[in-house]
Amino acid sequence: MALKYRRVMLKLSGETLMGDQQYGIDSKMLIYYTKQIKELIDIGVEVAVVIGGGNIFRGLSAAESGVERTQGDYMGMLATVINGMALQSMMETHGVFTRLISAIKMEQIAEPYIRRRAMRHLEKGRVVIFSAGTGNPYFTTDSAAALRANEIGADIILKGTRVDGIYSADPEKDPTATKYDTISYKEVMSKGLQIMDQAAFALCAENNVPIIVFDINEPTNLRKIMFGEKVGTLVSNQADQ
Repeated sequence: MALKYRRVMLKLSGETLMGDQQYGIDSKMLIYYTKQIKELIDIGVEVAVVIGGGNIFRGLSAAESGVERTQGDYMGMLATVINGMALQSMMETHGVFTRLISAIKMEQIAEPYIRRRAMRHLEKGRVVIFSAGTGNPYFTTDSAAALRANEIGADIILKGTRVDGIYSADPEKDPTATKYDTISYKEVMSKGLQIMDQAAFALCAENNVPIIVFDINEPTNLRKIMFGEKVGTLVSNQADQ
């Protein structure tokens, strides 16, 4: 069976790294993600990753603690670098070649972002982990995933969540919520569905990059998506494509 996608952007939330803990990084989750990503590399998929930092620090909530918004956002960016370092270390322990790239210069621990170099790493079969968001405050890691996906020419963005797709309401709170198999960017934005931020959706809509929102905790989902099986919810400019 032929691969449907050759180059993908995998967006993971920092919170998922906590596992059953209240904060921090659970090594079991690092191993889980490593095995998922390794499986994609083994079948010939080029993989880029953006991971959030909410398990360590969330910029938006910083204001409540008295931290100024811009400063808080930079703190959140540093949290994503820590998560990226942890994921890189675990993947290399399992024989997966990686490159950690930071939007904020940290020469001792990560490469600076250079688009052509990042694309060359992907072509060589290395997993590229983009950290520190876009390098700018007021932009989420969703926006960073959308931006980098567009820059590197990713075929699709894969947004891993705790639920199996996009629903009309939060399925964890509303039992009457209905799941969308496909939905257009226009519908997502008009309905105000809070899956990714509006800036990320707008960027992908403008450049015609589809997004699949799926349950990352089902270990067979990523492989199924690569071979074109219907998993989660497809967001695109043509909802029925």
